[in-house]
Amino acid sequence: MPAVVFPECMSISLSERMNVVKPSATVAVSQRAAELRAQGVDVLSFSVGEPDFDTPAHIRTAAKAAMDAGCGKYTSVRGIPELLDAISADSARQRGGLKHERSEIVVSVGAKHTLFNLSMVLFNPGDEVIIPAPYWVSYPAQVRIAEANPVVVQTTADDGYRITPAQLRDSVNEKTKALVLCSPSNPTGSAYSPDHLRALAGEIAKGDYWVVVDEIYAQLVYGGFDQRSLLEVAPELRERIIVVDGVSKTYAMTGWRIGWMLGPKHVAKACEKLQGQSTTNPTAVAQHAALAALTGDRAPIESMRVAFEERRSVMVQGLDSIAGIRCRMPEGAFYAFADVSKLIGTRTPGGSTLENDVALATHLLDSARCATVPGSAFGAPGHLRLSYAAATSTIEEGLRRLRKAVSELS
Repeated sequence: MPAVVFPECMSISLSERMNVVKPSATVAVSQRAAELRAQGVDVLSFSVGEPDFDTPAHIRTAAKAAMDAGCGKYTSVRGIPELLDAISADSARQRGGLKHERSEIVVSVGAKHTLFNLSMVLFNPGDEVIIPAPYWVSYPAQVRIAEANPVVVQTTADDGYRITPAQLRDSVNEKTKALVLCSPSNPTGSAYSPDHLRALAGEIAKGDYWVVVDEIYAQLVYGGFDQRSLLEVAPELRERIIVVDGVSKTYAMTGWRIGWMLGPKHVAKACEKLQGQSTTNPTAVAQHAALAALTGDRAPIESMRVAFEERRSVMVQGLDSIAGIRCRMPEGAFYAFADVSKLIGTRTPGGSTLENDVALATHLLDSARCATVPGSAFGAPGHLRLSYAAATSTIEEGLRRLRKAVSELS
């Protein structure tokens, strides 16, 4: 039978929903960085959104033991019972003793998968979802895939990059289906204090919509910041609050892909149903690794947090001391979000005008060999995000290079 030959350009179309998924504005910068590294160029990366530490040894040991014990079969879609119980206990430790039953928890393939599940089960076409900017890039993208509409609310450094009660009140209407909060935030590192949360809770109580609270960075806070969950501050809103968490950031387990939701039983049941038709269960051995993370020695976790706190000071103070750059000291996560708007419109030594933050990031990559992420990717043009998940010596060298490159702009 002769082989079937397909034309180079087939007339069969792709799904129209893919038209709402926009390519990243930073792809060119990322590709340029990869090309330079492939050429052997010494590029310092401040773009990565993951800890630079290895997964702690006791977690890796637990994963090996699970594999040796024959861990490799399907598990329950929502996760193994031991992990669900550990998540409940760990969440209660973090959130004022409020516990969730197994039926209120679903473990997924990372917090991003959890958020995707929630978009699919919560939003209908035409619904509106309030998203404070700067935002993590996937929030509006996932809302659009669900055929709902992201309502982006621009926050400012003066307000700590936090949505205010007045902004929330002005954004809510009859189409509002959810509010998405991230505390501490990617990309700004800003976090909501108990007072901020109480003020927001007063406005939330007046409406009728879900509140999805992404707390993946909640255990990475610094300077004695009083980190609280909206769930703890406003337990009366429990039936409307869905918490998203996971092991990726706190435990240096980004590649293990374990995240979860805690929320009302009917939401958890819907997420379980959806997941049962997509990924089924998260990887079995990764679940056992996550179990060890939540129940094991916390000393390595605190060591990583302390290291991040020290690096935060070096990075933020260094950036803030460069002429033309302003950088707020973040409460948590491991990102510095620098206002570089005064550098937009300047000219490079070669005579090119830096028309936006993408052009600036590209120039800094080429001239200073420092990889950053343009703020436009996060709905905040005129900014750069720099991760301080890097050795202090690397941060110091990066700052030296950046200072020199910026001083050459005119």
